[in-house]
Amino acid sequence: MRAGLNHWDYVIAAYALGIGATMALVAWSWLAMRRAEKRRERSREK
Repeated sequence: MRAGLNHWDYVIAAYALGIGATMALVAWSWLAMRRAEKRRERSREK
């Protein structure tokens, strides 16, 4: 009998990587937006 690889481990890893990367991109974009808003407010005060 031949032992095959369980493909579900790779499927779960791919989903985890995809969701993790998406969440990292959302967080990075949100922080960049906050920095841009602060710069805009500082420029309006001058």
